[in-house]
Amino acid sequence: MSEDIRIHSWPCSYYLDTSKQWVSGRLLLTPVAIKFTADKTGELLVNFHLSSISEIKKESSNLIFSSLTILEKNTKHWFSSLQPNRNVVFNILEHFWREQLLSSQGAGAEAAALPSTKGKELTGLLTGSQKRLEDTAKVLHYQGEQFDNIMRGLNKIEGDMDVADRLLTELESPSWWPFSSKLWKAPLEAKPKETATVSDSKNQEGIVIRIPVIITHRTDSNVKPGKLTLFASGLEISDCNSQVIHRFESKDVDDIRVHTPYEISVRQRFIGKPDTSYRLLSAKMPEAIPILEMQFSKKIQFLEDALGFVGARKSPQVDLGTSIWRAATGLLGGVVQPGSPVGGTEGMDKDQVQLQKQEKISQEEAKELKQILKKLKGLALETEAELERQDEALDSITTSVDRATLNIDKQNRRIKKLT
Repeated sequence: MSEDIRIHSWPCSYYLDTSKQWVSGRLLLTPVAIKFTADKTGELLVNFHLSSISEIKKESSNLIFSSLTILEKNTKHWFSSLQPNRNVVFNILEHFWREQLLSSQGAGAEAAALPSTKGKELTGLLTGSQKRLEDTAKVLHYQGEQFDNIMRGLNKIEGDMDVADRLLTELESPSWWPFSSKLWKAPLEAKPKETATVSDSKNQEGIVIRIPVIITHRTDSNVKPGKLTLFASGLEISDCNSQVIHRFESKDVDDIRVHTPYEISVRQRFIGKPDTSYRLLSAKMPEAIPILEMQFSKKIQFLEDALGFVGARKSPQVDLGTSIWRAATGLLGGVVQPGSPVGGTEGMDKDQVQLQKQEKISQEEAKELKQILKKLKGLALETEAELERQDEALDSITTSVDRATLNIDKQNRRIKKLT
C-alpha cells in the first residue's frame, strides 16, 4: 500500500510559531503521516509520522477558539478554522492515529524479537492466503445453506402444486365419481416443518470480519466512531457500544462504492423516499474490501482513487496458487541441508555465501510452513467440493423452477376452463 495515498484533506489554518502568525492551507492525512501545505506558497510546513504523535486534543483559549492540537514528540501543533468542523477532523485523525499506534507496536515488537527471513515472509504470505480462503469458505457455506433452503422451498411448492392438481382433478370430475373426495387429503399432513430450519441458519451465522470505522450517515457533516461487521449474508453497522445502527442483508444492498482503499459507501435505493446510505472510513478497510468484492462482485464499484489499490492487490495474485506452491517447494527443498547453500560454495565470496545462508529457512519454519500448506490443501479441496455441490444444486433448482412454471401454466389453463 502506497504511503502517499490521500485519505482525507481539510481546509484550515496552522499557527506558524517562527513568524507568530496563522497560515491558511490544507491539512492532509495519509495512511502513515499528517501534512500541512500553505495555500499561498505551496510550502510543506508540517510533515510527521502518525506513530510520533503523543496526543491529539480539542482545545481553546481566550485568543484561539475551536482549535485542534497535536503533540508530536516535544512540539505542539495548533490547527484552527477546520472545515467542515473540528469534531469531524478530530474523530478521523484519532482513529487513524490509534490504529497506526496499535499496528506499529505489534509490528515493532515482533520485528525487534525476530529478524525478518525468507521463511517468515513466506509464512506471512501463506497465513494471509489461509485467512482469505477461510473467509471464502464461510461465504460459500452460507450460500450452500441458502441453496438448501431454496430447494426445500421448491419441494414445498411442488407439494402444494400436487395438492392443487388433486383439487382441480376433483373439480373437473363428474359428481357421480365415487373417489373424488379422498384424492387430496393424504398429503396435507407434512406441512408445518419448514420454518425452523430456515430461521436456524441466521442464528448459526458466523462473523467473517469486524473492523472499527468512522461512520457518516447520508450527507451529514457529523461523523461518529463505530464498527463494521461482515457476515456471509450481509453487513452490519453498529456504534461503539455495539448497538446496531443499520443492518444490510445482501439483497438489500444496491451498490457499494470504493472511494479510496480506506473509504467506502453502502447504499440501498428506495422509490418515493430517501435512499439509505452510509459512508465508512477505516484504517482496516483494506482488509474488508476483498471480502466485500467477493460477496458483492456485481454491486461493487471502484472509483478513480481506488483503482490503483485494485491493481496493486490483484497483480501479485494473478498466479497466486502457482507462485505460493513454487516458492514453498523451493524453500522447503533447501531445508534438507540448512547449513550449506545449494550447489556448494565454490567460486563464491563470503558475502554471497552469507546471503545464501540468510535465505535458508530453519527446521521450525519449515515445519510451520508444511502445517499451513496442509491446511490450505484441505481448505482448497473442501471449497472445490462445495462449489461442485452448489453447481449441482443450481442445476436442480433450475430444473425445479422450469417444472413448476410448466405446472402453473397448465393449472392456469385448467382453471380457465372451469370458469
